[in-house]
Amino acid sequence: MKPTIIIQARTGSTRLPNKMTKPFYNGKSVLDILLDRLNSERDNLYVSDIVVATTNKKEDDAIELIANEHSIKAYRGSESDVLQRFIDTAEYYNANRIIRICADNVFLDIESLRFLSIVLSEVDYDYVSFKTSYGKPSILTHYGFFAEGVRLDTLKKVCSQTAETRYHEHVTNYIYNRQNQFRTLLFPMESMIKGIEEYPDLRLTLDTIEDFKIQQKLYSELESEGLSNSPKTIIEYIDTRYPEIYEKMRENIKVNTK
Repeated sequence: MKPTIIIQARTGSTRLPNKMTKPFYNGKSVLDILLDRLNSERDNLYVSDIVVATTNKKEDDAIELIANEHSIKAYRGSESDVLQRFIDTAEYYNANRIIRICADNVFLDIESLRFLSIVLSEVDYDYVSFKTSYGKPSILTHYGFFAEGVRLDTLKKVCSQTAETRYHEHVTNYIYNRQNQFRTLLFPMESMIKGIEEYPDLRLTLDTIEDFKIQQKLYSELESEGLSNSPKTIIEYIDTRYPEIYEKMRENIKVNTK
């Protein structure tokens, strides 16, 4: 069974409000760009559907509108209980296998996303994603390249086992911190992006205004030069043109430790 992509998005970020809707490139937001990328690759992604899961707050009408403009389905649910929002979204759209994407990962790696989709559709695991060479799940890194796969019944199991706020705010945290209780399959990040761990200071997840400015500049220049958004191209571009950016990224990682 092909999985369904569920994209987590809202306007109410405490560190960078409205980061999903702020103009990022040519009047488009990061959510616009991410949905454009997913739509352009939809036939190759090996997924059954794409859904944006946002909140019931009035401010997030803007998120639903963006989804609609890209012919992407949307679901409105709890703002604080993100775990329940994912469960409700999956149930509404009959999604038993889920690819979870954070909408602030504008440089999401399409190749690893496709690989994850195929694996999740074929194996009987609760959680499928990537890891560092020392076992750290990719969701806890700052690269911003990777998605994660999970089953609906696994999310329901988490919901039934814990009411702790942190596990309802961070959808999969309970699973990868209790791998002895779940069937987890984590592939080395190096198997998808060779040499990635040689760049511990690379930060392309979007949380702060500093992240926004760095990524906006990088994305704009890649587009203006007709270069792809592949991790290999991005890393080569930074190494060649802006190695000093790593220092800024390093400082942002220190301030925003996961």
